[in-house]
Amino acid sequence: MSDVVDADELLRRIRRGRDVAEEEERAWLERARSLTATDPDRAREATERALTYQVVAGVLTEIVAPGSHVVDAGAAEAEAGGGRRVT
Repeated sequence: MSDVVDADELLRRIRRGRDVAEEEERAWLERARSLTATDPDRAREATERALTYQVVAGVLTEIVAPGSHVVDAGAAEAEAGGGRRVT
């Protein structure tokens, strides 16, 4: 951790982290959808994980482009069909 990182490299790492968070959000939402009918508890857990990744991606987007990202805290749950809405 003693390496010096320039601004371009830092920005590249933040963008890569944001992209990974967005991919994970999609994957967890898909899991939630596939589990909704058969295992509601696991579907709810998958939805919560998707929401976590959504928030991480939103924060990283806000760092890269301030003011360009509006976070809808319940979007992941609504998209996956979850019953509880986080506000």
